[in-house]
Amino acid sequence: MAAMQSSRDPYPFPQRQNDDNFMGRRDPESICYPVPTHLAQRQQPWERLSGQHTLSSARHEVYHHDPIAPNDDLDFVLKSTYNQHDELLRDRNEVVYQPETKGLDHGRVLKNRVVPVPEKKMALNHPLIITSQTKKENINSVKSAIVCNHLHASRHGYSRKKEAGGFYS
Repeated sequence: MAAMQSSRDPYPFPQRQNDDNFMGRRDPESICYPVPTHLAQRQQPWERLSGQHTLSSARHEVYHHDPIAPNDDLDFVLKSTYNQHDELLRDRNEVVYQPETKGLDHGRVLKNRVVPVPEKKMALNHPLIITSQTKKENINSVKSAIVCNHLHASRHGYSRKKEAGGFYS
């Protein structure tokens, strides 16, 4: 007797599908970045972000030189705040504390923060107000002179005005 072929599918569920019959024909992937990277970095905001270094990235530059930084272990120990006359028999880690660790003035910028500048008060709370001149006036002009009986327009400014009475030259 000839063996009859089974109508049963020999491959179990789920059947393998290819791109054409599973979801229909797919479009090629769209480009999500329309501008190439090297051109996009020249536009805002990337140009602004990549143009300014952070403190860490500036210190990693090839040409960065810090004259305050210690060159070796001896410099590191000499720049520590340890004073053997006042702080005798301290631990090893306390002997090499640097001024940055203790919060002392060290002349370095450690974080990108704006330091608030306190407003300077005038001596004795003086009420003077410092202003700027909005319009530059000619200092040789007669119109801006202080009003008095004598005119500066004439010879040496000694002639009198007509309203004041008196002689004229």
